Amino acid sequence: MRWATGARVRAEGLTLTTREGPVYTNVDLTAAPGTLNVFRAESGGGRSALLLSLTGRMFPTSGDLQVDGFTLPGQARKVRRISSLGLMEDVNALEERLRVREHLTEAVMLRSLPARSGLVDQALAAADVPDIDRRRLVKDLTTLERKRLGIALALLDEPRLLAVDDVDEGLDATHQGHVWHTLIQLAGKGLTIVATCADAGALEQASSPLVQGPLPIRQDPTAPSPRPSRARPRGLLRRDDRGRGDRAEADRA
Repeated sequence: MRWATGARVRAEGLTLTTREGPVYTNVDLTAAPGTLNVFRAESGGGRSALLLSLTGRMFPTSGDLQVDGFTLPGQARKVRRISSLGLMEDVNALEERLRVREHLTEAVMLRSLPARSGLVDQALAAADVPDIDRRRLVKDLTTLERKRLGIALALLDEPRLLAVDDVDEGLDATHQGHVWHTLIQLAGKGLTIVATCADAGALEQASSPLVQGPLPIRQDPTAPSPRPSRARPRGLLRRDDRGRGDRAEADRA
């Protein structure tokens, strides 16, 4: 699959606070093209909100954020054009009653540019589901197949920045490792990827200079910003096993 150069992301002191309290605080991130950048937090710890902010679909209340030279929130629309979301609950969840091929067809139709020949096959292969039965209903897919299909749908936008939420949710350690391996491979092809998880154990078994994190997401406004770190080298796991999020869009321009 042909890839554009990944987008550069720079966040400094990024914070989102609502009436209920802080969602995430003091997030610092410098992400280069061709890297997998991982944030870790428990459920309700601001994971989805952070990804939506980094891709121009939700606005932080303070801090500085630039994606590929575009400053947010003012240029959020341009950031959305070069970024894409994997599956995210309440944002771009799969429709249970639709078939795989219907989701793929819809994603191609929603592209801003005509899809080149073979794009769907290439996206499925890059997401490690080249042989998925496109006649199957989404409700009959496994959790692993859903996650991979979500990545494939996101890749159909040919993004420069890919956000993948809750990588570990619903998967055992082995399957978590397989998904991390896929994301590392995608980063190696030039994409900038930001992903979130609650359990980074499987990621920490991977050895790759492309991985930054896992970084904790802080909700305590007095907590210092964590320094980015590389995943501990241990040996890359072997492989065995979209999203626009416009419903969460905060930019009304």
